[in-house]
Amino acid sequence: MSNVEQFPTGGRRLTEFEALVAAAPTALDAIPGAVYVCDHDGWLIRYNSEAAALWGRTPNANGAKERFCGSHRLFLVDGTPLRPEDCPMADAVRAGSATRNAQVVMERPDGSRFVALVNIRALKDHRGSIQGAINCFQDISAYKAMEDEVRRKNSDLKDFFENSAVGLHIVSGEGIILRANQAELDLLGYSAEEYVGRHIAEFHADAPVIGEILQKLSCGERLDQYPARLRAKDGSLKHVLITSNSRFNDGKFVNTRCFTIDVTHLREAERARRESEERLAATYEAATVGIAEADETGRLLRVNDALCKMLGRSREQLLTMSFFDYTHEDDRAEDAANYDRQVKGELESYSFRKRAPKPDGTTAFLDVYGSAVRDQAGRFQYGVRVIQDVTEAKRMEDRIRESEQHMRDLLESLPAAVYTTDANGRITFFNKACIDMAGRTPQLGDEWCVTWRLYTPDGVPLPHDQCPMAIALKEDRSVRGVEAVAERPDGTFVPFIPYPTPLHGAQGKLIGAINMLVDITERKQAENRQKTLIDELNHRVKNTLATVQSLAMQTARHSDNLSDFSKRYEKRLLGLARAHDLLSKRHWEDAPLDYLAREILEPLSASSGGRVRIEGPSIMLNPRTALNLTMALTELTTNAAKYGALSSETGNLSLSWRLRETAGQTSLDLLWQESDGPAVRAPTRRGFGTRLIERCIERDLSGELDLVFDAKGLCCRIVIPLRGPALDG
Repeated sequence: MSNVEQFPTGGRRLTEFEALVAAAPTALDAIPGAVYVCDHDGWLIRYNSEAAALWGRTPNANGAKERFCGSHRLFLVDGTPLRPEDCPMADAVRAGSATRNAQVVMERPDGSRFVALVNIRALKDHRGSIQGAINCFQDISAYKAMEDEVRRKNSDLKDFFENSAVGLHIVSGEGIILRANQAELDLLGYSAEEYVGRHIAEFHADAPVIGEILQKLSCGERLDQYPARLRAKDGSLKHVLITSNSRFNDGKFVNTRCFTIDVTHLREAERARRESEERLAATYEAATVGIAEADETGRLLRVNDALCKMLGRSREQLLTMSFFDYTHEDDRAEDAANYDRQVKGELESYSFRKRAPKPDGTTAFLDVYGSAVRDQAGRFQYGVRVIQDVTEAKRMEDRIRESEQHMRDLLESLPAAVYTTDANGRITFFNKACIDMAGRTPQLGDEWCVTWRLYTPDGVPLPHDQCPMAIALKEDRSVRGVEAVAERPDGTFVPFIPYPTPLHGAQGKLIGAINMLVDITERKQAENRQKTLIDELNHRVKNTLATVQSLAMQTARHSDNLSDFSKRYEKRLLGLARAHDLLSKRHWEDAPLDYLAREILEPLSASSGGRVRIEGPSIMLNPRTALNLTMALTELTTNAAKYGALSSETGNLSLSWRLRETAGQTSLDLLWQESDGPAVRAPTRRGFGTRLIERCIERDLSGELDLVFDAKGLCCRIVIPLRGPALDG
């Protein structure tokens, strides 16, 4: 129906189009709303001021003609551009199509847009031919925005209901479930068909509870997190909190709107937490170790019975104290420093042994293990201190330490080398005697033995991992009756007997071994001396018998009668015995020359009033050299006392010697010089004494003898080569 009234004319009745064209230009302004008219070709021929205002422009300005619409641009509601020749007005003038309450978007020259509600009708003459069309439109942007907002809110509300994370349902005044969201259905495991339309009481496990809920809601009372239990499809029970209010219409209870929050896991967690706390509290009190909680200043917040007994104080007393109050004053600073670092987060945990004076005057030794409880932000909440009374253990440790020290002192005092190893053969202890024997300081952790190098008694190298200690550990048995030789770094050798013995723990497991090394150097030397003595004795017995035979024959040859033979023979036998006696005193070992000289000349020196002079360096002579030289000096001494310088009161005797090096050969150069005695005459025949000296020096010792019978005094020079062990000093 057109908003334009038909105006009567005189004569022929005007058509609607003709009436609008014939009307005054301001006639259209009387129409409420924007209006414009196009002719049958679509040219815009009339419009009112409200249309121009909505368009934001004045069409047909400057004589230009426009078609179909006076807006700057046209768009569909979805923003698609709409050409004027395709707009509803174009359809109306071309085909006579009417448009009712259609929506288009018009754009003004300034770029602003609005949604227009358009109503278009074709204008026809009396024969039904299209003369043009009229468009009545209005700005419905505000209504459109409101409609969009309502639609959006409805969509949001629907989305909120359907996709809420908590269960939602609507129940009628009669208790019938009218609607439920997916969260509610998922909570209980039902489909919408199985849940909606049934009475809410069917799903409650406790009839009194749902009865009370419905009663409260029917009275308009609001429920806030009301606890209830719902029965799921699988038969399990769900603990929920229900928040609900009622909707009334004209005072009549219409329905309820309920939020259902599943707290089953929370209830289970709470139950588990409560049980855990109960178990923790029971454990806390039943623990045999002390447990305490303290704030950041060390003030005690909680203590268990074990700690009270440990410290000899009641719970009430301890809860008025800090743990510093029962700490020995010498231990407070360290405990406080550690705890302060823990409070600041610099130390996660620490352990500490301290002393705690008790009210009865005794002192407890405590091992403290401190940790901290922090919140999610890492802030300190309280400290937890687990305390073990180690007083008895400390006393035991002290006794063990004293025992170990006593054992160490004992082992250190032993004259034999003693060391221990672990089960792998690594040295764990050695005494000072080990250092003396090995000629070096072993290192803890060395393997098998403290010595530098090892040999068997016959000189074959013995690897350390094959030594008696290694065998004892590898075969778990004591090793006895073997000998070995240790070489020191300085090249000296020490024969010894090892006594390796495995050590076992309380369960019989091998834990290491102890070894004692007995130095048998003196025994070996004694054995060598004994062997040497026997060999020398065999040799000397033969030589002595030969010497005795020679003495007898030569003495008999030069004796005048039996009495003269007896005297001479006795003296020479006594000289030989004296030489043997001197070596026997030295155990037939090397003898110093100055010792031999004094032993031989001492009787004459004592009676001569200092007329006997002995001088020369200390020289060690082997038994063979010492024996022959003793016999030669004895013969010279006998001759000096009977015929030579010492037979008078004025005579003097000088015995001197020195070492001489010639072509790499060391020789003993000995000079016997007599003076101021009776005049010396050369003998008319070589006597037995001379031949004895020559035999001892030249034949037995491969030496040189120069015997000069000078009138002023006898002079005898003896040169003896010294080889190998004959020289030592």
